[in-house]
Amino acid sequence: MSRKLKNSELSRLNTAEYKSATKTPLIIVLDNIRSLNNIGSVFRTSDAFLIEKIYLCGITATPPHKEIHKTALGSTDSVDWEYRKDTLSLIKELQENNIKVAAIEQAENAIMLDALQPESNQKYALVFGNEVKGVNQEVVSASDYVVEIPQFGTKHSLNISVSAGVVIWDLFSKLNSN
Repeated sequence: MSRKLKNSELSRLNTAEYKSATKTPLIIVLDNIRSLNNIGSVFRTSDAFLIEKIYLCGITATPPHKEIHKTALGSTDSVDWEYRKDTLSLIKELQENNIKVAAIEQAENAIMLDALQPESNQKYALVFGNEVKGVNQEVVSASDYVVEIPQFGTKHSLNISVSAGVVIWDLFSKLNSN
């Protein structure tokens, strides 16, 4: 029989330790996310996998906000973040700094997530889009990759916070197994 661990038994980093820890070479870009709960969930997932930074773009709300905090549970203090008005100009800036940009979207010629093999020593920015419209087409067109999460049921998409969890975990696992 298994006993659930208490929070005090989990050996988690405090905020200062998190800030100085070696980060996973992943940057998250939220392109016009309207749900504050989704934003908070992405912060919490990003904290769990030592994500370097989150960019909040367009209409995406920024901390501090009660509704973001409800799902982020303090991770807005640990994960670095920055607001940018325009996602496309951010993408171009990241690419100029040798960061490969991957739009997470269903598109022609998309690479299926399970087939994606990230290069070690390469930093990636993952762009997640609006709950209804997805990643803006000009951002998709400007990205180095379009990555699709394989799905096999009747629905057309996953919730953005679920998509972020799936993609972040997959790339974290692949990058740490190299």
